[in-house]
Amino acid sequence: MSEQARDKATVLIVDDDQVLRRQLYWALDGEHHVVEAETRAGAVAQLQGGHVDVVLCDLHLPPDLDGISEGLAVIEAARAERPSVPVIVITGTHSKQVALEAIRCGAYGFFEKPFNEEEVSHIAKQAARVRRLEQENLRLRATLGAQQGFKRLCGSAPVLERVLKQARAVAETNATVLIAGENGTGKEILACAIHEESTRASGPFIAVSCAALPESLIESELFGHEKGAFTGAAQLKRGRFELADGGTLFLDEIGELSANVQVKLLRVLQERAFERLGGTKTLTVDIRLIAASNRDLEQEVEAGRFRSDLFYRLNVVPLTLPPLRERRDDIPVLAAHFAAKSAEKHGRAPAQLEPALVEALQEYDWPGNVRELENVIERLVVLTTGPRLGLEYLPEKMLRTLPFTRR
Repeated sequence: MSEQARDKATVLIVDDDQVLRRQLYWALDGEHHVVEAETRAGAVAQLQGGHVDVVLCDLHLPPDLDGISEGLAVIEAARAERPSVPVIVITGTHSKQVALEAIRCGAYGFFEKPFNEEEVSHIAKQAARVRRLEQENLRLRATLGAQQGFKRLCGSAPVLERVLKQARAVAETNATVLIAGENGTGKEILACAIHEESTRASGPFIAVSCAALPESLIESELFGHEKGAFTGAAQLKRGRFELADGGTLFLDEIGELSANVQVKLLRVLQERAFERLGGTKTLTVDIRLIAASNRDLEQEVEAGRFRSDLFYRLNVVPLTLPPLRERRDDIPVLAAHFAAKSAEKHGRAPAQLEPALVEALQEYDWPGNVRELENVIERLVVLTTGPRLGLEYLPEKMLRTLPFTRR
């Protein structure tokens, strides 16, 4: 199977109407793999025996064609067999109340008959994306299983140990945490470690980079939106707060939020309640919030760019990760760890670090911190063919800053 074919999501259509199944097939074919079932039993068989990423299910299935019990049973079966598979329900015109009942039972979303083919394709893609993100999250957890929690923050420098001691203490609580530190110091890794060592470890860890999202989309990403809330909002969308329910929400670069979003975030912190964009129903969530910033938020407050009341809500337990230049003794351990990791990633034999390289790494100031060190070590592993990593393939900008020029 080609890489492109493997990337296609598999959509299960559950409907007893052959004409409708054909319409849905043509709406999805080309960008998805499509499998079909006519009944709840057929749907369960597909869920148990095949690879399914998304389910499209008519609520009115035989033998209960006048009711929705069979459709709701498909939702329950999907949650039991494949909890991460989103189910999108199909309803008749003017059946929103029925659709909302399905959503309360665990459906991802809904659309009404007669449907628009582009609308069907859009919501299927969106649901598949959510499924893919959840799978990647699970794979990441599995990959990091051998180094869960605080073990992933390599090093024993006193300045790091002080932070980790505080982090271990706060992990046992539900307190809000604000992590400060320069870019590349490992703020998301620390946030994830706190989550994994907490009572919420079995729940989701949802990370959002506030700096990576345009202001026009950040509210929709955080709080979700109702169908028709704005141009292009073809379907109901759950925001990151909803997706993090029962777990931890990590907001990175929180200093980038606009004043309007800061107000809404303050309310969520105070009441654990919000509305989707375009919606009137108040939703409540059970989350633990961890925020991070590479800016000095106290200075941002003084400059009027960040709300003081929000800052005090976030700053319950402040943690500051040190830059790598303040923990130079940890660099050999980190470099060896990244060398082994990169060798495994690229199918290379493990290589040793020459003493001259270790000395050079400890001399450099690392403006990009741990992330930059990891990238440099990966570069050396990829370019070096021998059993030892030396100075030969260090970036020119590093060599120019070192007190010696040997290569």
